[in-house]
Amino acid sequence: MLLHLLRRLGQSVLVLLAVSFISFMVFRHIGDPTISLLGEDASVQEREALTEELGFNQSVPLQYLHYAGKVLHGDLGISYRLKRPVADIIAERLPATLELALTAALFALAIGVALGVYTALRRDGFLSRAIMTVSLVGVSLPTFLIGIGLIYLFAVELRWLPSFGRGETVKIGGWETGLLTTSGLAALIMPAITLGFYNMTLIMRLVRAEMLEVLRSDYIRFGRARGLRERDLYFGHALRNTLIPVITIAGLQIGSLIAFAIVTETVFQWPGVGLLFISSIQGVDVPLIAAYLMFIALLYVVINLFVDFLYVLVDPRLRKGTP
Repeated sequence: MLLHLLRRLGQSVLVLLAVSFISFMVFRHIGDPTISLLGEDASVQEREALTEELGFNQSVPLQYLHYAGKVLHGDLGISYRLKRPVADIIAERLPATLELALTAALFALAIGVALGVYTALRRDGFLSRAIMTVSLVGVSLPTFLIGIGLIYLFAVELRWLPSFGRGETVKIGGWETGLLTTSGLAALIMPAITLGFYNMTLIMRLVRAEMLEVLRSDYIRFGRARGLRERDLYFGHALRNTLIPVITIAGLQIGSLIAFAIVTETVFQWPGVGLLFISSIQGVDVPLIAAYLMFIALLYVVINLFVDFLYVLVDPRLRKGTP
């Protein structure tokens, strides 16, 4: 078990090093930072002084080591557009994105697993067939179209929910949240459903397929022949083995919720990291773009390590070191 986790940790370090180098190349070779920071009216002497200060007159390996050292200390550079430290800007926007992504993940996991189990156990029922038909909508429609549809129905026609923004927020220490206010909760509903709908249908169909396969296993027939209750068979044995492959897929999908929340945040004007990334691309704010790449890579690495840990807990073969 420990050897497996250490091996995965070593692979994660290599991934972070590769992404840090890509981020460095983006940071170093896209645009002229001296023009972005000083403006086009700056003199040659001012540009040369800034070039020396930033270390751009050094060799590329030394520049990369300098960049990696600053990143390890939390220094992600200065935003060309906002003239502020990139780390501070991301820290301000991160709570909104995490709040949205985690709510969408809980929605996708809870509803997806529940509907997947139901449609597997009642696969010939009318409601199960209707759920599977509706799930095709979540798989087929693009995220922005689902968001626009929800806005039209619940914000324009019914006027139940706000169409954009995060609502009223409160600060708890250094964390700003809208979960403790009525307007914040109302503003979160449609973006969370929009972001999590595709993943919910994907998890539901995966759980259903795995559950149907497990229910055909010999040990399920043996347990039924021994007189075990159906509830114990379904939820004590079948569901546990169903969740082994689901954990891996669900972990990757949760990472994608944060990485690809860009579309949802744009549709609902949600003030998160995704919307910040879009504005950074429009303004060619290279330090913010490079920092976003590093943030997403770190996020995926952490989630993958957590999924590997859960996988070891669920699958006894990994704990015993057997294939």
